[in-house]
Amino acid sequence: MSESAPRRPRPARLATVAIGAAVLTAGFSALGVWQVERRAWKLDLIERVETRAHAAPSPAPGPDEWAAVTTEMAEYRRVRLSGTFDNARETLVQAATDYGAGFWVLTPLRTDGGFTVLVNRGFVSPERKDPASRAAGLSSGPTNVTGLLRITEPHGAFLRDNDPAANIWRSRDVAAIAGKRGLEGPVATYFVDADAAPNPGGWPIGGLTVIAFRNDHLVYALTWFSLAIGTLAGAWLIARHELRRRTAGD
Repeated sequence: MSESAPRRPRPARLATVAIGAAVLTAGFSALGVWQVERRAWKLDLIERVETRAHAAPSPAPGPDEWAAVTTEMAEYRRVRLSGTFDNARETLVQAATDYGAGFWVLTPLRTDGGFTVLVNRGFVSPERKDPASRAAGLSSGPTNVTGLLRITEPHGAFLRDNDPAANIWRSRDVAAIAGKRGLEGPVATYFVDADAAPNPGGWPIGGLTVIAFRNDHLVYALTWFSLAIGTLAGAWLIARHELRRRTAGD
């Protein structure tokens, strides 16, 4: 009976493993680096937002500045404005807060500068939905507002669209609300969350803006880098096993 033929080296298999490992490691590493860069960007954004939100208020942007009002450049900027509320055209937007479920009260403010800004005056409970139930808080004369500039929220909430025809609002969509209420003249592309200055009668309750940004980028980065290391370790184990098989066959 003839002896078994010795195992021959299989360079193609090792080459395939090496190429696959290199591609996967490069891909996972690139994703990890991207997450590190995203983390740096997010930390910078958080710092800028915190600085804006606690700075001295500046005048609310007028029409000539609206093109520059973006999330990156302006959201959560602390602003001030003065004018007169148009209480007859307020809009109730569904809200969930520490006070429970209810509504944000968005009221047009005709500013002294000649343009209109939707002001989120704050939260009201379902029992205070009717303006008559909070008549003391319906400012009718010249007023001053300080708050945080917010970017419009078009279309609606996640999987829940606004329904202007039925007057059901789930997000603060400035353009849609302005159109539904028939607001005239230039209307700001943003809205303003009023601060916690108390309103007569206690309603609406302002100052409830939540400033929070998810920052899981470090976790994601570590996950991608771990996958890159795991890929290299797996490739090394396969290569070692293959080399041992070659040695045993010699």
